[in-house]
Amino acid sequence: MVKIGIIGIGRIGKIHTENICYNIPKAEVTAIADINMTDKVIKWADGLGINRCYKDYRKILGDKDIDAVLICSSTNTHAPISLEAIKASKHVFCEKPIDLEVHKIMEVINALEEKNLKYQVGFNRRFDHNFKAVREAVSNGKIGDPHILKITSRDPAPPSIDYVKVSGGLFLDMTIHDFDMARYLVNSDVEELYVQGDVLIDEEIGKAGDVDTALISMKMENGTLAVIDNSRKAVYGYDQRAEVFGSSGMLTTSNDKQSTAMLSNEQGVLSEKPLYFFLERYMDSFREEMSCFINAIVNDEPVPVGVYDGLKSVIIGMAAKKSLEEGRPVKISEIKF
Repeated sequence: MVKIGIIGIGRIGKIHTENICYNIPKAEVTAIADINMTDKVIKWADGLGINRCYKDYRKILGDKDIDAVLICSSTNTHAPISLEAIKASKHVFCEKPIDLEVHKIMEVINALEEKNLKYQVGFNRRFDHNFKAVREAVSNGKIGDPHILKITSRDPAPPSIDYVKVSGGLFLDMTIHDFDMARYLVNSDVEELYVQGDVLIDEEIGKAGDVDTALISMKMENGTLAVIDNSRKAVYGYDQRAEVFGSSGMLTTSNDKQSTAMLSNEQGVLSEKPLYFFLERYMDSFREEMSCFINAIVNDEPVPVGVYDGLKSVIIGMAAKKSLEEGRPVKISEIKF
């Protein structure tokens, strides 16, 4: 039985906690910590059989009975807590991004080199049933050599301006998932990219120094040409699609919906909107990624999404910001660290 401590009990921390408690028999959540621990959270945890609830996460790191920690706290804490957890010889699952600065991620990588520990990064979309099917088909040569990759990723509504100000911007907050997905679907790193972006939804996002709409064109190292389109506001719901076109065929994914029922009558053809947001769309993938993390610990296997995956997606995000600011294509090799 893998004993787990969870640091940060916001929305995603609660999801992971419940998934482990209800769905993963090889693991047990024995403690949680949150700087804003409340009586309501303590009552919720008690209902799950968790009776150790702390404001200070270091009590989890100091507990010798705990084998692994999940870092679900704010982004600025990910790297520092990772370093403390590694020093305490805990396996780590860290939500993305590890940090917004490359040198801090390198500190985590260097610390791991001295330890025989698992470190998984929370790119949950790799575990989505649609995208996994595309990856497997591409890997098995079902479409020959991949030539064109298209990823559409549009949120149903923009986040709060307070969140935008601390998020790292569109590319390191939202598109970072799509950068990882591009690498995953065609099994190749990015060589060069070019970004066009603008503020088309909320001028307050622009005032905060960010964009809310973007097109990213990329050349992958294996020759695949890729394009990502992002929007912070799709009025019809969470739009998550991908297409891979190759020398022998094409693969596409559609949005998940509550049902596939369609009404056809004299007014037209009507179907349900996509599932509203990431909690609805990717709930199964959150369960699967956590199960894979626990299995990696139990069976002493490599984690499916490692620390270098976390590093590479941040570097791509930094290249995207540079391209937008300078109005030119940027090679990934230009990002020095």
